Amino acid sequence: MDKPSSSSRSADRIVVRVHESGDGHVAEVRVHDQETTTHRVRVSRIERERYGTEDVVDLVRRSFEFLLEREANGSILREFDLSTIERYFPEYAREIRRTSR
Repeated sequence: MDKPSSSSRSADRIVVRVHESGDGHVAEVRVHDQETTTHRVRVSRIERERYGTEDVVDLVRRSFEFLLEREANGSILREFDLSTIERYFPEYAREIRRTSR
């Protein structure tokens, strides 16, 4: 079942749609910034547990907020597993767990 992003201060800038896929989810993300980009993010059950949330839409949205604080949306990979962020930003896991709702 598709779930649109919840309303928040970034809802207009980051639009997340999630559907179940195998043992996890796939998020389709559209970022409206200086340019509009689309991204496909795979989120496994293990990643949801690791990052401390069951709300995949919120997790992906907060992950993109994290990324956009560090780089332009045009620099973000177009397709990746959520845990890939840690390879580029080792502080990601600590920060995303800290902001978990």
